[in-house]
Amino acid sequence: MARPPTESPAATERIAAAVERRLDGMVRAAVEAIWDQVPAYRATGNAQFREQVAGHVRAVYQVFLAVLHDGRPARRQDFAVTREQATQRVSLGITLADYLHAFRIGQLTLWQGVLEAAGDDPATREAALTLVAKLMQVIETGSTVAAEAYIEAQQLELAESDRVRRDLLEDLLARRTATTGQKAGLLRAVGLGADTGLVVASAVPVGGAPDERTLRDAAAAVGHVADGAARGLAVVRQSEIVGVAPVSRGGAPAAVASLRRACSELESRSIRLAVGLSTVHVGLHEVPEAYAEARVARDGLGTRAGVLALPLLSSFEYLVLREDETARRLIRPEVRRFVVDDLAAGGALIETLVEYAACDLNAKTAARRLRLHANTAYYRLERIAERTGCDLRRLADVVELLIAVRLLGGEPAGPQRRSSDGVSPARGSAAGATEPGVWADADESS
Repeated sequence: MARPPTESPAATERIAAAVERRLDGMVRAAVEAIWDQVPAYRATGNAQFREQVAGHVRAVYQVFLAVLHDGRPARRQDFAVTREQATQRVSLGITLADYLHAFRIGQLTLWQGVLEAAGDDPATREAALTLVAKLMQVIETGSTVAAEAYIEAQQLELAESDRVRRDLLEDLLARRTATTGQKAGLLRAVGLGADTGLVVASAVPVGGAPDERTLRDAAAAVGHVADGAARGLAVVRQSEIVGVAPVSRGGAPAAVASLRRACSELESRSIRLAVGLSTVHVGLHEVPEAYAEARVARDGLGTRAGVLALPLLSSFEYLVLREDETARRLIRPEVRRFVVDDLAAGGALIETLVEYAACDLNAKTAARRLRLHANTAYYRLERIAERTGCDLRRLADVVELLIAVRLLGGEPAGPQRRSSDGVSPARGSAAGATEPGVWADADESS
């Protein structure tokens, strides 16, 4: 049975002396190996960075030599330069995995240098084997310090980045525009300029309070409303997410489509958002107005998840979107009773009314789109007229009803939401449906 190698102080000193003589060449070899095996380092194209990496490698090798000379284990304070280097790696966008990979390459090069320093002398090579434990302890302590320092630096950078983003958003909402420094650089990075066409999104989670990480994920999605042209600025403000994004060549429809795709992807991960999107504004000075619009649109969704985009609404739909207690009080009592009672009964009459309006007051077309018999549609419209005192052949009366429906929580004032085949689901025919009667003239003239 082979006996374990025993440490020889004299042999260890010879190895240490040989490593010191070869130190410059070992450092160059380590840096060459790092640049060859870690693409992220090579991609920096920074000669000064390469010199800094060489300095770090040398400092770690000198820790190992100190361990050999002093006969002590490596200590955390020996790796002060490693902490400094971690901060720099974060600032260059080099990942923790790449940083530790480069660190390990350096230690492997050091071990190869130790074996070469031992030469062919059996006693010295045997002594070199006793140094494995010391080298591993250097690697373990150095790697731990490197990882901790990297994560700490990354968290500090993230916190600083969040602070700058939040401050920039508050400046934009207060109509203050940064012209220099970090904020100006961030504006350029996200594609926002003094005369940029932009939209603002306001989003809140639906269905429970999400954690901070969930909000960050959602904010990243809201920030991508620029149809890939630029990332945009997205900030978490307590439980609200605010996004300011440049409008690409696709215009507002492209931004809406992109935002809806992002929200759909989030919903597949059980993150549900109510998102309001402003109309297109030109210039950073209009961010406050755009934000106010986005809030109105978002509030129009109530407690429902989805995207309500003002660029896709008509001016009438926008006017009845706004919550207004005075407007509710102005609703006539008989109209209020009709809306409340019909919603409680399932909303069949309201559904018919909304489709009738969407079909330009043509009852036959509305019946066809609702998959109803025409007489059923006529019957329902007459019932609405009887219960509300409205003449549904008059546009003003129809508009009054549509506004009441919207303000009291019924269907939107615009066209109904369709099923996948483009028509609303049919309800059963009403008993006692009558002949067209007073609706015939309106249909004939359509």
